[in-house]
Amino acid sequence: MTKLQDILYRVHLKQVHGSTDITVSGIQIDSRKLEAGNVFIAIKGALSDGHLFIEKAIAAGATVIVCETMPQSVQNGITYLEVADSQEAVAYMAHQFYDEPSAKVKLVGVTGTNGKTTIATVLFKLFSRFGYKCGLISTVQNQVGDEIIPSTHTTPDAVSLNALLKLMADAGCSHVFMECSSHAIHQHRITGLQFAGALFSNITHDHLDYHKTFDEYIRVKKSFFDHLPASAFAISNADDKRGDVMLQNTQASKYLYSLKTVSAFKGKILENALTGLIMTVNGKEVHFRLIGEFNAYNLLAVYGAAVCLGEDSDEVLTALSMLSGAEGRFDYVISSGLIIGIVDYAHTPDALENVLMTIKKLRKGHEQVITVVGCGGDRDKTKRPVMAQTACDLSDRVILTSDNPRTEEPEAILKDMETGLSSSAKRKYISITDRKEAIRMAVSYAGPEDIILVAGKGHEKYQDIKGVKYPFDDKQVLLEMFAALNK
Repeated sequence: MTKLQDILYRVHLKQVHGSTDITVSGIQIDSRKLEAGNVFIAIKGALSDGHLFIEKAIAAGATVIVCETMPQSVQNGITYLEVADSQEAVAYMAHQFYDEPSAKVKLVGVTGTNGKTTIATVLFKLFSRFGYKCGLISTVQNQVGDEIIPSTHTTPDAVSLNALLKLMADAGCSHVFMECSSHAIHQHRITGLQFAGALFSNITHDHLDYHKTFDEYIRVKKSFFDHLPASAFAISNADDKRGDVMLQNTQASKYLYSLKTVSAFKGKILENALTGLIMTVNGKEVHFRLIGEFNAYNLLAVYGAAVCLGEDSDEVLTALSMLSGAEGRFDYVISSGLIIGIVDYAHTPDALENVLMTIKKLRKGHEQVITVVGCGGDRDKTKRPVMAQTACDLSDRVILTSDNPRTEEPEAILKDMETGLSSSAKRKYISITDRKEAIRMAVSYAGPEDIILVAGKGHEKYQDIKGVKYPFDDKQVLLEMFAALNK
C-alpha cells in the first residue's frame, strides 16, 4: 500500500477533489482489471475513452480517479484528480508507485524505424554472456534473465512497463535493454524513466497512419533524446541523414557510429556472405555471424553502447563475434534441395529494400529471388504500393499475399498494393490471398540455390484476421513446404 500523495511527484494537477492523504493499492488504466483501493486513470485512446468508464471503475472499487475532464457529478469518499495529460500522469505515478525501478538498473533504450529488436536483443545476449543478469523488453519477447515473458507490444503501457522493470530490478537485473517505439514515446509510456543511455538506428517511412507527417514522426523520435539527463549517453547513426538531428538538443554525452564517415565507432565491411560479415571495427578485424549491411550498423550500435557502459572494447568484439541475432530477422533455412529460405520482419519499404539489397549482394548471379510479401490491415496505406513496387524491382518473382489483415478485407489490401505498379513489375507478380498457399507457391517456383524471402511477419506466431489471432508461423510453414518438396 502506498500513500497517494507520495506518487504525485511531477504530475501536473489542475484540480483536486477529495483527499490525497490516503493509501492506494495499485494503478490501472483498464477498468476491467480494477481491484479495491486502486487508482483508475482515464485515458482518451484511439479506440475508446476511459472517461466513459469512471462510474464502472468506482463500482469495481476504485477510490481515486485521475481524469482530464472532471465528471459533472462526483461521489463522496472518492478522490478526483484533474490533470492536463492522463498519459503523462500515469507514467509519473506508475514510476513512483513501483519505487522508481528504472533508477535501480542501467536502462538502455533503442529507437528508430528498423533495427530496434536486433540491437536490443544482441545487447541482452552480449551482457548476459559477460555474466550480468539482464532484462529485455522487445517486440519478440520480454525476458528476465532466463525467464521468457511473451510480448504483446513493442513497448508496454506505462503501468505494465514499470511493473516489469520492478520485477527485473527485484530479480537482480543490473542492465535492461528496451525497444522504444514512436508510439510509446508519443503516448508517454516511457516518460519519467531514468535512462543510462539511448541509441538511434535510422528513420524511414513508417507509422504515418499514426503520426500523420514524417516531420512529426522525426520530432517524436528526437524528443526521446531531448529528455535524456547529462549522466546518460546518446549514440546515433551518422550515416542516416537525421542522425545528427537526433542529438542536437540532448544533454547526454554524444557519440556517432558509421560505415561511411568519421565517427567514434567506425566500421568497414570487408566481406558480406551467407556465412556472415567480416568487418573492421575501429581498426580491428572481426568475423560476425550476422549477415548484411543493415546488421553491420546494428553491430556498431551494440559495440558503441557496450563501450559506453564500461566494457572492454576487445572483449566486446570477441563476444559479439559469437552471437546470433533476433528471431525472425534475416532468419534463414536451407532445404535438402539447396533452396534458401529467409524469414524477415521487414514490413516497411525501407526494411524490405534493405533485406532485398542484402540478398542481391549475397547472390552469385544465377539464382532466382522469389519474394512473398503483404501489408498489414488498419495501418499506413500509403506504403502499400511502395512495398509492392520495391519487391518487384528487386526480385525475379513476387507473390503478394495477406499479412495481418486485421479488420480489413485481404483482397482490398492486395488491390492497394497493386495500384500504380509499373508495367515491368506487373509481369513479375501474382496475388494469392492465402499466406500458406503463397509460401507453397514460392517453394514450387524455386530450384537449387534459389532464394525465397518471406517478409513482413518475422517472429510472429499468428495471423490477425477480424480480431482473432490464428496460429501462423512463416518459418514453420516454410520448413513444412521444404519437407513436402523432399517427399
